[in-house]
Amino acid sequence: MLKSQFRMLRSALAGVEAVEAETHHSFARHTHEQFGIGLIFAGAQKSLSGRGMVEAEAGEIITVNPNEVHDGAPIGEGRSWRILYFDPAIVADLQREISEGGAGRSEIPRPVIRNPEIAARFETLFRAVTGSTADALLHEELLLQLVADVMRERAEQEDRTAVPASIRAARDLIDSDPLAVVSLADLSRESRLSRFQVLRGFAKATGLTPHAYLVQARIHIARRLIAQGMPLAEAAFASGFADQSHMTRVFVRKYGLSPRVYASAFL
Repeated sequence: MLKSQFRMLRSALAGVEAVEAETHHSFARHTHEQFGIGLIFAGAQKSLSGRGMVEAEAGEIITVNPNEVHDGAPIGEGRSWRILYFDPAIVADLQREISEGGAGRSEIPRPVIRNPEIAARFETLFRAVTGSTADALLHEELLLQLVADVMRERAEQEDRTAVPASIRAARDLIDSDPLAVVSLADLSRESRLSRFQVLRGFAKATGLTPHAYLVQARIHIARRLIAQGMPLAEAAFASGFADQSHMTRVFVRKYGLSPRVYASAFL
């Protein structure tokens, strides 16, 4: 069986993270704060995304939008991919340029893109930003072209189910302070629903239970603190985890790599 290996690579672009993976790991439902654009280069996987259940195989582009709940499991022995994660502000700026000041897309429409030209462009960008050549002009050109390409791909289904106002209120209570102690009773009062209605409605609208959503919000805080250079034990405490071991278990389950490996890319 394929041995799981995850590598955080140094990126020449600020606000862009680069990851390379070879794994049979099945990911629990989770989210990223960034846009993700990657390429499967061996094997295949299936995943539940906010845009439906999809499968991707070698040569195909995979994408994820900020805060989009998704998971991932191998088809067969395992799969390998390379992926770049972009801070939302970077994509927003590029979108304004692409749309020439108009209202561009706020998200990537397709979770899987079967286009050899886009795949080749991604490979070129990945090699450029993780390589030793600091060619800012080349990086900018490739980045702009790639984002334009993935945003132009037509979605197979554009409709989105709006989050009910009651569930939005419960979600906002968690978002307002992810470090606070919160109960189903608190969410029930905020949403004016019963605890069972909150639990069922929250999972249906967001793809996560309230507790899973809270843990995800805390691991996002931990990820940001680790990237800023905070020691792992301090990051665990500051992001609301009981200890470093708890944070590490959640980090690995959701992202496949340990906080220490993630931190190594910023040393």
